This record gives sequence, C-alpha cells and structure tokens, in this order.
Amino acid sequence: MTPRRPLQIVVIDDNEDDILLLQEALEGLDGVELLATETDGERGLQRVAECVRQQTPPDLVLLDLNLPGRNGIEVLQLLKSEPRLRQIPVVLLSTSNLESDVKRALACGADSYLSKPGRFDVLQRQLQQLVTRLRTGDSELADSAWA
Repeated sequence: MTPRRPLQIVVIDDNEDDILLLQEALEGLDGVELLATETDGERGLQRVAECVRQQTPPDLVLLDLNLPGRNGIEVLQLLKSEPRLRQIPVVLLSTSNLESDVKRALACGADSYLSKPGRFDVLQRQLQQLVTRLRTGDSELADSAWA
C-alpha cells in the first residue's frame, strides 16, 4: 500500500500565539503538514497563489477573520473568485461565534467556520475532525461541529 501524501495546510492569522497553537495542534495529527503561515491577508493570498504556481496547492487554508490590510472575508472572496484557487477548501477562524459572522463567512464561500476555542484539546479535536472529513472526501465541511 502506498503511503498517503500529507494534507498540506496554509495558516493565515495575524496573531502569532494563535499561529503557534495551530501549528502545535496540527503537528499532533497524523498525515498533516503545515505548508506555510502568513500574518496578513495580502501576503497570505500571495502565498496560496505561489503554492499553486509551484504545483504544490494547499489542501486547506485556515484563514483568520480579522486580519490587517485585507480582512479574512476579502481574502476569502478573492480566493473563491480565482479559478485556480477556488477549489481549495477554506475554513474561517475567529474568536467570534456570532451567528451573523458565521453566516457571512459561509455566504462568501467559506467551506466551514471555526470559533477559536479556549482549550488546546478542543482545538486539536476540531482540527482532527476537519482532517478526517478532508481525507474521506466529505465535501460537507460546513456540517462540522465547531462550537
């Protein structure tokens, strides 16, 4: 049996502590590789496009809602409007769990929305559920329980 290639993930988040937490949580999961991290929307958008140009498109983008420069919604809309990038699943991350933020993110093309939990074990479990859905080809990422 041929080993599966790791799922490659790009994280775009302006909070260095959140990036470190996500990195640690992802490192604890089998078959996952953190491809890149960026701290603002514009650089994140450029990084995803660069990965695609280099024939290493990410399998997932974890995108913070509140970013300097281009915010998460703007980056999401640009990713989903570009034919070469629109197939990449994007999960919006935020400390906000307001229903209006979730609905707006999903309406703009997010594949799911993750309210950043206060506990590491909860974050890792949420990411594991997401990775499992991606691995099994489940396109209904929005059905994941992120609360």
